[in-house]
Amino acid sequence: MDVIEKFGNRVSSQALKDPEKARRLLLAGYRLQEKKLQFLPDRGLPSSGQYVARVVMKNIIQSLSEPENAAMVSIFVPGELVMAAGLTPYSVEAMSCFMAGTKCEQTFLRKTEEEGFPETMCSYHRVFLGAALTGILPKPNCMIYTNLACDGNMMTFPYLKDKFECPGFYIDVPYEKNRESVLYVADQLRKLKRFLEETTDRRISEETVRSAVDNSRKAAANYKKQLALRCAHDPVTSLTNELYALFMCHLMAGSETAVTYTEKLLRDVRMSPRGDGLSVIWMHIMPFLQEPVKDIFNYSKKMHIRACDFIADGFQEMHAEDPYEAMAEKMVYCIYNGSVKQRIEEAERLARITESDGAVLFAHWGCKGTIGASSLIKQSLEKTGLPTMILDGDGCNPANTSDGQVSTRLQAFVEMLEKGKEEKHA
Repeated sequence: MDVIEKFGNRVSSQALKDPEKARRLLLAGYRLQEKKLQFLPDRGLPSSGQYVARVVMKNIIQSLSEPENAAMVSIFVPGELVMAAGLTPYSVEAMSCFMAGTKCEQTFLRKTEEEGFPETMCSYHRVFLGAALTGILPKPNCMIYTNLACDGNMMTFPYLKDKFECPGFYIDVPYEKNRESVLYVADQLRKLKRFLEETTDRRISEETVRSAVDNSRKAAANYKKQLALRCAHDPVTSLTNELYALFMCHLMAGSETAVTYTEKLLRDVRMSPRGDGLSVIWMHIMPFLQEPVKDIFNYSKKMHIRACDFIADGFQEMHAEDPYEAMAEKMVYCIYNGSVKQRIEEAERLARITESDGAVLFAHWGCKGTIGASSLIKQSLEKTGLPTMILDGDGCNPANTSDGQVSTRLQAFVEMLEKGKEEKHA
C-alpha cells in the first residue's frame, strides 16, 4: 500500500466518523502538495504544465478552506462571470478528480448508492454527491449549473441546493444553434450577474465583465496560435496536465491566470522539437488514473496528444461584441450541445491542423451522450482516413475498468498506427 492509498484510507474512515476532521486532513494533504509543486515542481513537464498544476491545486484548497467565497459550478458554466464576481469556482468534476487522485473515492461512491442514486450515473457526480452527503464538502456561497452536455447536473445541483439550503442559478441552453438561442442565453447571463451581486453583496461593473471576456478572447487567440504549431512541435505532457487545461478554458475562463497559462503554453510549444513516433487527437475527458493509459501517454516521446476537443472547444473564439452574447455564443455553439455532427467536424478539423496519425475517443462510464454517439464518431472519422479508437473506461472510478483489457486494446491500436505510418511513408 503506497503513501497516497494510506492517506486516502485515513480520509475515508474519518469522513464517516468526523467529516470536519476529514476535511482538515484532506486540506493538510493538499497544502503539502501545493508546497511540493512550488519548491519541487515536476521537471518532466514544461513551464506551462508546472504553472497550471500550482494554479489548480490552489483552486481546490480555496474551495475547501474558503467556501463562503466559492460558487459551486458545473464545467460549462461561464467562468468569466464567476471571475468577475471574485468567486472561486468550486467544481463538481474537478473536486471529484482530486478525491479520486487521493484514493478516497470508493467511500463516497458507496454513500451515493446507499442514498439510492443509480450506479449508471456519472462517477464524477456520484463521488461529489457522496462526499457532500458525508459532510466532508462545505456549503458554498451559491451554486450555478446548466443543462449543457451533462444530465448529471440535473440531479446533483437541485439535490445539493436543497441539502445545503443554498441559493442557486440554472442556465438553460437550447438545443438549437441559432441567434435566438444566443440571445435567450445572454439574457439569462445578465440575470446571473445580478444574482451574483445579490449573493456576494458586491457590485460587478460592466467594465469588469467586459475585461473578463476580453481575457477569454486573448486566451483563445493564444491557444489558436499554439494549435497551428502542433504539427511540427510536441511538448512533453501527461494526462493530468491535459486535464488541468480544462480549468483554464472553462472554470477559470476570463482570468488573468488563464491568459498567462496560454502564453506559457504557446512559448512551450514553440520551443519544443517535433517528437518521434505517433500523434493523436483526444476526444472527451482524460482517464488520468488508469495505469495502462498513463503508461502509453505520460511523458512519452513516442505517443503525443496534439489536441483535445474538450479543451479546444473551451478556447473557442467568441465573435459577438456584447460580452453576454459572447459568453452565450460559447455555450450555445459548444460541440457538446446539439447534434453529434459538430463533434465530428471539430475532430476532423483538429486532426487536419495538427496532422495527427489517429484519434482516441474516451467513452466515460455514465456519459450517455458520448457512449451513444461513439460508434457514429468512429465510423465518420475513419471514413476520412483517421484511425479511431473507442476507449471504454471511467475517468473517476478505477473499479469500473479493466487494466488488462485496456492495455491490450491500446497496444493493438498503437501497432495499427505504426503500421499505417510505415505504409504511408513507404
